[in-house]
Amino acid sequence: MNDNPLACDCSNADFQQWMQNNNQTLVVDAHRYTCSFPLDKKGTRFLDFDIHSCWVDASFIYFISSTCVIVLTLLTSFTYHFLRLHLFYAYYLFLAFLYEAKERKRGSPQRYDAFISYNVHDELWVYREMLPVLEGEQGWRLCLHHRDFPPGKPIIENITDAIYGSRKIICVISHHYLESEWCSREIQMASYRLFDEQKDVLILVFLEDIPAHQLSPYYHMKRLVKRHTYLSWSHAGQHPGLFWQNLRRALDTPHSDLTS
Repeated sequence: MNDNPLACDCSNADFQQWMQNNNQTLVVDAHRYTCSFPLDKKGTRFLDFDIHSCWVDASFIYFISSTCVIVLTLLTSFTYHFLRLHLFYAYYLFLAFLYEAKERKRGSPQRYDAFISYNVHDELWVYREMLPVLEGEQGWRLCLHHRDFPPGKPIIENITDAIYGSRKIICVISHHYLESEWCSREIQMASYRLFDEQKDVLILVFLEDIPAHQLSPYYHMKRLVKRHTYLSWSHAGQHPGLFWQNLRRALDTPHSDLTS
C-alpha cells in the first residue's frame, strides 16, 4: 500500500471509510499514506481528506432546485392567468377593511351624497345627462373622479375616500365599464362596503342592455344584479323623467338594512 498513488477524491471515499471503520482488517501505517492526486493535495495525509462533501450529490441538488423553479413558475403563471382577479379582489377588500376600521375610529362625516363610478368612454353621458339633473335640478352633491379627486394622492386612496365619504355609490354600467380595470376595483370596494355594513348603498345604472351571459365573467357584477334592483337608461325611452325620478328616490332613500 505504501507505493500506491492514492487519489484524495470521492472515488476513494469508500476506501478511506473502510480503512477507519473496518473492525476485521488492520491497515498497517494507514496514517502515513499520502495523496498523489490531485496536485493541490499532493503530499497531504490520505486520512485527512474530508469525505463528507462526497455524500452531497450536486446533481440531485441541481435537480431539486430546477424542479422547484419550474413548479414555482407554473404556479405563478396559473395564478396570474386564472386567479389574478380573485387576488386583486382580496387585496382591495383588505385595503377597504383597513380604511373602514380607520374611519370608524375617526368618525369622519360623509361629504358627498353619491360617488359616480363610470368609465371614461361614458363621461360625455355623465356630464351631459346625469350632472345637469342630479346636481342642477335635484341639488345632490356628487363626487366624480375626474373633477373631485385631489391631485398627487394615490388613485386607490382617492377611490376609497370617495366610496366611504359618500352616502351612496352610483355605478354607470356599460361594456366599457366591465372591461375597465379601475372600474372593476371601484365596484369591488363598493361591494365590500355593501356587504360589510349590510346597508343598501349601491345603485346600478345600466346604459346598455347587457345579457346575463355577458356578465358571467364578472361574477361580482352578476351577483349584485341578482340581489339588487337597478335602473336602465336604454329602457327609459320616451320617458326619461321617470328614470330620473326613480334615481332620485333611490338617492333620497336612507340606508336600509339588507337583512330586513
